[in-house]
Formats: sequence, C-alpha cells, structure tokens
Amino acid sequence: QVRLVESGGGLVQAGGSLRLSCAASGRINGYAVGWFRQAPGKEREFVAAVNWRASATNYADSVKGRFTISRVNAENTVSMQLNSLEPEDTAVYYCAAGPWPLTRLSQATYWGQGTQVTVSS
Repeated sequence: QVRLVESGGGLVQAGGSLRLSCAASGRINGYAVGWFRQAPGKEREFVAAVNWRASATNYADSVKGRFTISRVNAENTVSMQLNSLEPEDTAVYYCAAGPWPLTRLSQATYWGQGTQVTVSS
C-alpha cells in the first residue's frame, strides 16, 4: 500500500513563493509522481509531474516557468517549488502517484490528502 503525505502549504502574498513536499511510503518504484490542484467550485486539474527516474517532467501551461518539480528517490520525496504565485493559484494541492505521464486524473493510482495554498492579492 502506498501512502502520500503532503506538506508545505500556507498563506502567501501574490508574487511570493512556497515549497510543497510529498513524502511517500510503500512501493512507488516505477511510478511517476505529480501534483494536481482543485480550486473552490472547479474541477481538479493537473499541475506538474516527474517520472520515476526524474529524467522527464510535465507542466501545465499555466505554471510553466513558475513552478519546478523535483524528486529524490533515495528519500522517497517529491517537491515542488512555487514561485511568482498568483491569486489564481489558490487551491488545495494534491500529490498523486501513477504511470507516466500522469497528466490526467484517471492516470493517478494513489492520492494524498491535500494541502491548502492560498495566495492573497
């Protein structure tokens, strides 16, 4: 059984930065790990993903150049640096694991509980 636990969310002003972390327990060998987010009243959407070997990444167009996903398999941790945050980035951010490319909700096999990111204007 795989368990994903997110941390690092919080309240930040527009233009600020946050770093989210996802700690994985269990066997995630071979799985891509990524982040999805869900804003109030909206559907959950893809944000970013990194493959098992950390040799490839995917990003949603809305976050390209602002967010950076990274992975340290030895620590079973995936992190995402969020820079130049905008009020539109306000959402609950969920860590997910599944087959690459992990850009769709249907591709996620495991989910974390989520961490709230709030960006004030």
